[in-house]
Amino acid sequence: MGSVLLVHGWGGAFSTTWQRSGFTALLTDAGKHVIGVDLLGHGEAPKPHDPELYTDLTERVFDAIDAESPDEPVEAVGFSLGALTLLRAAIARPERFSRIVFAGIGQNVIERDHAGATRIVEGLEQVIAAEDSHTAPDLDEMDQIARLFVQYAQQPGNDIRALAAVIRQPATGDFEPVDLATITCPVLVVVGDLDFAHPGDKLASLFPAGRCETLKNVDHFATPEAFGFFDATLEFLDAF
Repeated sequence: MGSVLLVHGWGGAFSTTWQRSGFTALLTDAGKHVIGVDLLGHGEAPKPHDPELYTDLTERVFDAIDAESPDEPVEAVGFSLGALTLLRAAIARPERFSRIVFAGIGQNVIERDHAGATRIVEGLEQVIAAEDSHTAPDLDEMDQIARLFVQYAQQPGNDIRALAAVIRQPATGDFEPVDLATITCPVLVVVGDLDFAHPGDKLASLFPAGRCETLKNVDHFATPEAFGFFDATLEFLDAF
């Protein structure tokens, strides 16, 4: 039934995002060949601290696809940073994808929150400075989104300096509607109604074969483990 590439979000990994939740097992039971990838700075991948090295996160995505499915396009599922990375990959080489699920992105693709990214970096740098001085960071000074990202970055196995470098990567430009229109395979945008990226319907409308699924009472970080996400994605991939 084909191969499915899974791309985790910022601060996650193939193992913690997809395997631990049981999502990979569901795909395997449905006869799918799962292709896992850890983005640079995450999981088992190298974790450099130089933001310049994170300019093109699609390299490891294409390495995985070309190694495990060299002759056939793949289905793909990406969450948050993984969805944004898949978006750039599909614009660059649309012929390598037969079906894509973009989870945890939506209005933030159309209206980029550069100020929000700056606040997240400032929060991460506050934690790094506190670690260097052996003091405790004051999380109460951060806004809610920055505090959530900081807490997510402090999960076991993460390198907070590498994760800060990922966000501080040189700007690669905003997504233009004309570029999104080149992704002609079926696309599903999945976003929770409590996600800062909500809504996702406008983004979905920019793809020739796109549609949106909104998850009720689901926030950003809960998305890849939500039953609604499982159901919508498996149905879309014809994996029931």
